[in-house]
Amino acid sequence: MKATLTQSYWFRRLLASDPGRRRLSQAGKATISLISSVFTTLFLLNMLGQQPLFPSILSGMAGLMGIMIVMDDTKRKKQTTTILLAVSAAAGVTCGSLLASNVVLVSSLMIVIIFCGFYFSRFGSRYFSLGMIGFFTVYLSSFLKLSTEQFPWFYLAIAIGISYAFLYNFIVFKDSVQLLKKSMVSFHRQANLTFELLAEVIADPVVKEARTRKLEYNVRKLRKYASQVSTDLNERDISEIWPGLKPNQLRLYVFDTAMFVMTLSDSLQKLKRDDALEMADLRELLTRLISALQQAEVLQPIPQDRNLEEADKVIRSLRLMIDDLFQNRGSNPEGWLYLLRRIEAIATHVTEGAMNIRYDKADLSISEHEVEEDAEEEVGSQEEEGMKPTTKKAVQSLIAGTIAILVGYMISPIQPYWVLLTTFIVQLGTDTVGRTYLKGVERSVGTVIGALIGFVLATLVSGHSELEVFLLFTVMFLAFYLLPVSYTLTSMFITMLIAFMYDLILGGISYQLLGARVLDTIVGASIAYAVSALIYPTKTMDKVSDEITDYLNQLDGYVKGYVESFESTTNVKNLAEQAFNLDLKIQALEEESKPVIQGFGGRKNTDMAEVLTIFTAINYYAKHLVASSYQKDFVYPDEVSRTLHSIEQKFSHNVDVLISFVEGNGKEEVESFYPLQEERELIDGLKPGVDQQGDLVHHLYYVWKINQSILILGQRLGLPRA
Repeated sequence: MKATLTQSYWFRRLLASDPGRRRLSQAGKATISLISSVFTTLFLLNMLGQQPLFPSILSGMAGLMGIMIVMDDTKRKKQTTTILLAVSAAAGVTCGSLLASNVVLVSSLMIVIIFCGFYFSRFGSRYFSLGMIGFFTVYLSSFLKLSTEQFPWFYLAIAIGISYAFLYNFIVFKDSVQLLKKSMVSFHRQANLTFELLAEVIADPVVKEARTRKLEYNVRKLRKYASQVSTDLNERDISEIWPGLKPNQLRLYVFDTAMFVMTLSDSLQKLKRDDALEMADLRELLTRLISALQQAEVLQPIPQDRNLEEADKVIRSLRLMIDDLFQNRGSNPEGWLYLLRRIEAIATHVTEGAMNIRYDKADLSISEHEVEEDAEEEVGSQEEEGMKPTTKKAVQSLIAGTIAILVGYMISPIQPYWVLLTTFIVQLGTDTVGRTYLKGVERSVGTVIGALIGFVLATLVSGHSELEVFLLFTVMFLAFYLLPVSYTLTSMFITMLIAFMYDLILGGISYQLLGARVLDTIVGASIAYAVSALIYPTKTMDKVSDEITDYLNQLDGYVKGYVESFESTTNVKNLAEQAFNLDLKIQALEEESKPVIQGFGGRKNTDMAEVLTIFTAINYYAKHLVASSYQKDFVYPDEVSRTLHSIEQKFSHNVDVLISFVEGNGKEEVESFYPLQEERELIDGLKPGVDQQGDLVHHLYYVWKINQSILILGQRLGLPRA
């Protein structure tokens, strides 16, 4: 986990703010591809005595889209799609130019392309990518009204742009391998930043609110980094970077490290309140443990790491201290002793996982071909009943596109397609009415702000072409770099880009011209929202309910698997993969809940915010089940075995009750909850300490917490308890 610890906190904070520099890499590649395409085309066409401006714009568009819109799940598919983009773009230029004189045919072609892009995306993202570049090239060529003599030069421009996109995506920058390596570095940087703050908490007897907030922020960041790294891990890239290691090995190490930091963050506050950190020996051990893990060179190719040996030595000392404390407290140990047991258990997992990574050489058992086949099978197996979302979106786009064309001609007969363009963009990636509304508002607000700033800047730098070109590429980079962060900011920079392009191409820009684009944007966003709300609408709360149901079903299997592991030889750490999947589902729930929580239609749903908070707590407890487990060969009487079976049955019953209500059954139609109070009293009555029966008190603690959270959620919804 070692990083450059001599750097300032804020500098390392900046380095870790973009995990794996993913956003920087994507935006940087897109911008470099755009610049390379534009200037290469300009140079060649100037040498050949041709007008270079509009072919260069098309070339830049191809170079940009070749980076940004290729979203296939394997490298081979991405390469094929990138090449096919050139075919789709050339077809778009040809058809758009030939039909340019007939408004009805051009409009119909654009709408058909959008419809097909959404409809055929059910068979893979490739078809949507081809539709996108086809739409934009038809849009541009119909405006330019190209003659057949100009076609070869525009085909050449497309070939140049796509070639640069292929070069930067697959040859110069090997996407997945480099991103995985950088993601792991960013994860370690973030972990070390948080370790530093934890060491400060231990050393300082005073609890400082500012430091607590800073610590909580860094822990949340680490959670996101862990989730991203675990998603990036795959057999092919790992074999290239760290030969001999398995994805599950690294995924488990990342999971344990993140959970160790989260556990320490929460536990240290409680240990301080209970005066446990008054013990100098305990403070020293925890500080040494943090320092050893912080300095460890887990993924470096060195034969021995004394820091890991030091961490293992500290953990053994901590374990002996905890055992002594349990024995000295007799039958009524303080609650904070269980926190220490949890810290020691997770620290053991982290250290053992790191040592396994350093010394184990696992056999590679999955070939690249098998990996790609698995990915294809996974995509093909996801079937849904009823009308598919892609079909709904296609029908919506057909109706919205038709309305947008008609309204566009009413507003601006000369530039009628801008409304259609906005309608199409707002429909992208918005599956529910609420998300369509939110994206439409963000785009409209960003466009208004961008128009104001862009008009002022373009007026100030008008006549200075070199400066305008520099600003154009700068705002283009910022637009894509900030896309995952804020769609409003992205819309603002895109509008500023348009302002600079208008000034360069038209030789000047007027406020009326930008004002017309702002009006078109607001109208297009409104059309997209209205159609999503009236034509096959997917209500936001229905989508949220589906996400909740999916999460609860997976949670049920996860907890049952955990409890069953006490009576089988199954290694509970095998459940870590499911814990990561639960994390991803929580992120999906958070994303789908945004329109409701932020105030869709001007109405904020505070109840949904509370429900989401409870689910976040449940997810936190669920991950701790695996992270803090140190299962041994348990020995307990039949009564305990029956209790474990009762826990499984009652917990599943509680989950089923909650799912039944979420799916639409009224309160009078669902059964009551079980609080598991009797089961907890029996388990907590076992003798704590070093005997194996007492381990169940530790291992089942978070099962009670999860069930209690489900009961709280049920009470929040007005459901009865047994």
